[in-house]
Amino acid sequence: MTEDTWAGLAHRFADEAYASVKGYVRTYVMHHHLLAHLPKPPATILDVGGGAGHQSFPLASLGYEVTLLDSSPAMLDKARERLPDSARPRVTFVPGDGEHAAEAVDGRLFDAVLCHGVLGYLDDPEPMVSQLCQCAAPGGIVSVMTGNAHASAVRPALEQRWDDALASFDARTEIGVLGVPGRADTVDELSDLIRTHGVEPEAWYGVWLFVDWLEFSGAAPDRADAGKIAAAELEASRRDPYRQISRVFHLVGHKGQPA
Repeated sequence: MTEDTWAGLAHRFADEAYASVKGYVRTYVMHHHLLAHLPKPPATILDVGGGAGHQSFPLASLGYEVTLLDSSPAMLDKARERLPDSARPRVTFVPGDGEHAAEAVDGRLFDAVLCHGVLGYLDDPEPMVSQLCQCAAPGGIVSVMTGNAHASAVRPALEQRWDDALASFDARTEIGVLGVPGRADTVDELSDLIRTHGVEPEAWYGVWLFVDWLEFSGAAPDRADAGKIAAAELEASRRDPYRQISRVFHLVGHKGQPA
């Protein structure tokens, strides 16, 4: 993704996608996953490709010290607009490319490193994953959310694009809902990748199941039911087979202590 691309998408991403029931579900589910693994505040968090802060600002409001790193000036401007005054003293904004995150934060190590919805925009996830693991302090966690390659056929099938659905069983790329090309990974592949950088997978979850089925089949979820939908999605995210067919997965790993 380029800065120019995100400049054109910043409003749709921050003010429309996250304002939807689906956006609320993502934030809610991921927040509860993170709270099960994060150390207690005021632990330090690096949010790589953190966009407008939808995931990390609620953590700052709980007392975590957040550094939001993003390569897009437009997204950083949007994040500054959204930052609650109560969390402002605990949030630092850093412009920078996630594939050079360690340099951007001057080698600082963090108790938790988040990277949600970013890997899918990269042709090769390894350079980014290497940086995420490098920025995590010994004993810290690495949290990655990305597209689930094992569920790639679900969206085109629900949209009754049957040729695309058949092709998707063996495909890794698609044009995402924002109109931008995206790439998917598998839990096993990403788990193996973080292991090579000293981070042991601890848990994984599904993200977006029922809301995707509703959206892509043409049904709009009732905003009045957002709380109930989010609760159902959170439960599904922890259980098989539901998590396996969620369109996105969330992997959490724990960085080992030095030998």
